[in-house]
Amino acid sequence: MRTKIVAGNWKMHKTLPETITLINELKSIIKTDNKVEVIIAPSFVNLSKAVLLLHDFPISVAAQNMHFADYGAYTGEVSADMLNTIGVNTVILGHSERRAYFNETDDILQQKAEKAYEKGMLNIFCVGEKLEDRTAGKHFEIVKNQLKNALFNLPKQAYKKIVIAYEPVWAIGTGQTATPEQAQEMHKFIRETMAKKYGYDLADSVRILYGGSVKPTNAKEIFSKPDVDGGLIGGASLKAKDFNAIIEAAKS
Repeated sequence: MRTKIVAGNWKMHKTLPETITLINELKSIIKTDNKVEVIIAPSFVNLSKAVLLLHDFPISVAAQNMHFADYGAYTGEVSADMLNTIGVNTVILGHSERRAYFNETDDILQQKAEKAYEKGMLNIFCVGEKLEDRTAGKHFEIVKNQLKNALFNLPKQAYKKIVIAYEPVWAIGTGQTATPEQAQEMHKFIRETMAKKYGYDLADSVRILYGGSVKPTNAKEIFSKPDVDGGLIGGASLKAKDFNAIIEAAKS
């Protein structure tokens, strides 16, 4: 049985005071148990404070990105060691916004994934197609190549700390959402693609999250699909009540 994950990607939202307020709100309403793993990803400048606020509470803190080098002349970048030393052991890699706005290629993401494995980071690795890819019937090919090019050089043991997040780019921030059937179809394809490379047992153990405008109103139906193991949540994670409702949906 794969434990579901509900991860909140806060993107470039929330000042330090707002981060403190939201974390305290989450701590006051989330019912803690071992049914769902909860993760939040504040901005870099608020990670240390988030770790301190959650040191005695079962919500993990993730970074939204990291560099593949250990150190060097990379102005504005953050290394895995920097994250580990403040208590952040989870990172989101390959998000569609990083790919689109910051030109992150499969080659760059391969190096980042290798570094995450080397440093023992939990890697929430994002894949997904644009609207034109889906319209052209290339969505399976796009996702397969994203997996193959960035992750398939890693050994089997690396997947103990890899979570795949499928995010149809056309359903992020647009108000559109893939139907539960579309989400299940792609999640099943991802699992089958991994099985061909690494075997069924490994593929069956890897958790695959859906990340495309998940809301309290649709979370339960999406999460009920057999290959959907939770969600990477954007806008709804910025409101404590909505995020908690999605967490509760993952428990049912």
